[in-house]
Amino acid sequence: MCQVVVHGGPMNKPKPLVIAHRGASVDHPENTLAAFTEARVQGADWVELDVRLSADEVLVVHHDAHLANGRLIRQVEAADLPDEVPSLAEAFEACDGMGVNIEVKNLPGDPDHGDAHLVCEAVVGLAEAYRPFEMLLVSSFEMDSVDRIRSSDQRLPTGWLVMERSGPGQVLERTVAHGHGAVNPWDDLIDEALVVAAHELGLRVNAWTVDDPDRIAQLTAWGVDGIITNLPGIARQIVDEVVQA
Repeated sequence: MCQVVVHGGPMNKPKPLVIAHRGASVDHPENTLAAFTEARVQGADWVELDVRLSADEVLVVHHDAHLANGRLIRQVEAADLPDEVPSLAEAFEACDGMGVNIEVKNLPGDPDHGDAHLVCEAVVGLAEAYRPFEMLLVSSFEMDSVDRIRSSDQRLPTGWLVMERSGPGQVLERTVAHGHGAVNPWDDLIDEALVVAAHELGLRVNAWTVDDPDRIAQLTAWGVDGIITNLPGIARQIVDEVVQA
């Protein structure tokens, strides 16, 4: 049994979602069907995963632009990718019963950055076929990408991934101004004031990546909406304990 320290007083807030970061990525290789399946076994509510396009424009799940052997995913057809690299459709099926946070990978330095618009269009087309909108979130560090997703279908929930240490007010106001419903900040950027301010603006807050038990308890007490973690089983236990305390 994990011993956790609960910060923030009595709980009267909704239970945050346990979101498995690339699946149960400590127990299985990240972004694989095995990791997604194990996340469900460990009690995750959602899975977070990364998408890119193959040479034949199939959405596939992989964090880096290159495979381990150096090949650029954008130059490899889906059928020729290693078995451990699933398509997004396969990932959706492995995540049966869970929500899915799709991160569009398209940082400016990535070699496939120029194809971000194609990724966004493909995500919009595929996501609706596999999940109701309330079980989906599409996020990116690039505001242009989440804007493109939102403009393609305003029903699809979108969120901005943030890791820069700019003023929290500026981050939240920009997210609202662009019409997105969630902000996914790096854990180090989050304090209780940010959570309160975000909620006052109608934004959901999903913290990443959080594996420390005491920090998971603290964020739960503060009322964050989602905790993205590599340890969904431990997070499940802590969140349930804190909410029931």
